[in-house]
Amino acid sequence: MKIILGSQSKGRRKMLEEMGYEFEVRSANIDEKAIRIDDPKELTLALARAKAEALRAQFLEDAILITSDQVVVWNGEIREKPQDEKEAEEFLEGYNIHPAQTVTAVVVTNTATDKQAQGVDIATVYFSTFSEKDIREIIEDKSLFEMAGGFTVEGELWERHINKIEGKRDSVIGLPKELTERLIKEVR
Repeated sequence: MKIILGSQSKGRRKMLEEMGYEFEVRSANIDEKAIRIDDPKELTLALARAKAEALRAQFLEDAILITSDQVVVWNGEIREKPQDEKEAEEFLEGYNIHPAQTVTAVVVTNTATDKQAQGVDIATVYFSTFSEKDIREIIEDKSLFEMAGGFTVEGELWERHINKIEGKRDSVIGLPKELTERLIKEVR
């Protein structure tokens, strides 16, 4: 059965490729800001389900549909993608004080049977101190504006600042492989 990844995320595409799957990429057009829930697990699950519903309404063919959402929790505060340079700078300076916890929800839907499975994976990233120069360099790269919490664990610039990851690296990137594999098996 065809697999469809409902995400434009390069990180999620890379993780699914590493899992050995051939798949199509589709984008769910939802207003993520319209869904507001204080609990990060419930928020990411609601967003991933909304993406699945939006995509399900767009096509009728039988497929395994994978949708996901991620937020970062920092010092009890939910962080999504930074909106501007000022917010990005505040995020990075904050990681000098407290670690960043990624909360990643995955929803897998078998569109032939409407069977759906979902789960959440959490990982915590501890960073070394970002200097003002590092922060400027990261912001000038602009890629942090595409990432929950304004960070990634990929690339030399980021990797040199990672002290420790509690949990799986692939979860931080945006698609926890073990969870995704289990959910695919559940809906097949």
